[in-house]
Amino acid sequence: MTGQQLVITAVVIPSTPDAGTHPGARVTDAATGAAHPGAPSGLHAYQAIREAHELEKWGDLDRCPTLSESFEYWKGSDYEERQLFIAQLGHETVGACSVTLPLSENTYTAGISVDVTAAYRRQGLGRRLLAYAEAVAIDRGRTSLDAYCELPAAAVDQAARLLPAKSGAGGLPADDAVVAFAASAGYQLEQVERASRLALPMRQNQLDSLETEASPHAGGYAVVAWGDTCPDRFVDQYAALKARMSSDVPIAGLDWEAEIWDAARVRHEEQVNIRSGLETQVAAALHRTSGELVAYTVLNWRPAVPRSITQQDSLVTSQHRGKRLGLLIKAANLRAAQQRWPAARSVLTWNAVENRHMLAINTLLGFQPAGYEGEWQKRLG
Repeated sequence: MTGQQLVITAVVIPSTPDAGTHPGARVTDAATGAAHPGAPSGLHAYQAIREAHELEKWGDLDRCPTLSESFEYWKGSDYEERQLFIAQLGHETVGACSVTLPLSENTYTAGISVDVTAAYRRQGLGRRLLAYAEAVAIDRGRTSLDAYCELPAAAVDQAARLLPAKSGAGGLPADDAVVAFAASAGYQLEQVERASRLALPMRQNQLDSLETEASPHAGGYAVVAWGDTCPDRFVDQYAALKARMSSDVPIAGLDWEAEIWDAARVRHEEQVNIRSGLETQVAAALHRTSGELVAYTVLNWRPAVPRSITQQDSLVTSQHRGKRLGLLIKAANLRAAQQRWPAARSVLTWNAVENRHMLAINTLLGFQPAGYEGEWQKRLG
């Protein structure tokens, strides 16, 4: 490393995604409060780091938030405070770190992230950025820190030695630089999720066959669907399902409480997605006798990344499992997605390795392993 001083700067989110790139733009030093004229937006600097990292690892931006998404996300909300920092040596941006602080539940936890640009790795910058982010979390009274990393499937499948997850399912390459960094910093690998990719388009007769297979088991249910905005008549039930999603899925030993969801939080999420340029397609299972929603699945698509769809939440409540509802709603949602977003050529999704039931459904649909994500945790007290 050169003799230049590392300056870690709090990113001030501009008024619009494109603001702050003109010659008069200013960013503020987190330590001194001094504004530096003539610098590009810190958000743009962070976005450049993130995109370079994604292209280096994956060769595409399928997993990377767009600038509009980053802009909306890092503004934070009533439900989560989000602090983003960039690191500079002179005029060179060399890395970033962030801290996310839940405000409604899990108020003892903090999410930690560290990125170092490729040219400046293995010089101790990651340690310094991690220490900075952890200090922010500790100053806010957080005692449980969580982080994640994702590696390509080949890197895991071909590893000579795996660090096993504490969940007992899956592991990550022990000799990988990111894995070794997290472990040496006191983080424990609690859980591994498998990323899976489905090639599109699916054949019409394939979807017909899957729905035909599932339907006889789900005679007491109907599939309902919507795009972007949940109908008013379902929004309270949808909020209840989203709360269940945060508690019913496997979380291994992660120190997380169930999230608190109501109609207002659903509407807030929908509006953020719309402002971000994110389009959403939802399929849900309605129990005919009770009139309740008992399962749902969500797909997201972005015009800026038209070839990729992201599978988000999928849940069947425990009382209604064993009736092929997961397969039924996923097949219905994929059918709707192909009609709505014909440019898409794949779907990415993530499932805990121990969640064998949902993985089996995804395998039946045609998903193939694409990567593995480690969920890390560090308890401070």
